[in-house]
Amino acid sequence: MRKAVYAGSFDPLTKGHVWMIETGIEMFDELIVAIGNNPDKSYTFSVDERLDLLRASLPGAPNLSIANFEHRFLVDYAHDQGAKYILRGIRSENDYEYERVMRYINADLKGEITTVFLMPPRQIAELSSSMVKSMVGPKGWEKPVREYVPQPVFDALVNWASHEPAE
Repeated sequence: MRKAVYAGSFDPLTKGHVWMIETGIEMFDELIVAIGNNPDKSYTFSVDERLDLLRASLPGAPNLSIANFEHRFLVDYAHDQGAKYILRGIRSENDYEYERVMRYINADLKGEITTVFLMPPRQIAELSSSMVKSMVGPKGWEKPVREYVPQPVFDALVNWASHEPAE
């Protein structure tokens, strides 16, 4: 059985993430989408909110599960889940350099786990959670951001923006 883990902060989930997940569902017998949580990092949405947004935004598939993990290396989490693959996306040269290094470190830690890289289609290749969050707030932000995230995430961003203090 080909089992993979696709992990990220998903803060927020973007259409780029959704493309990765939908492709992973097709490629693997089982795909675990896992939120990695770093307690030292500041997030827009809580882990529970991000789990709910993943569930509301993703297609129902019998080979898809959604989880989270903390204080662990991704490769150790994947191993403990019985996964033989880690799915990662590469959008740019910077992503490639980072992911290349992580692939080798992961191989040093758990050589039996293979990292699989995907490159998204051109129209979403530059899309990132950081970019989406940086666009929220200025007048008219809703129109472009709506194009980059699933509807449940857009609704959550509208709610979040309405509670953010004005600068």
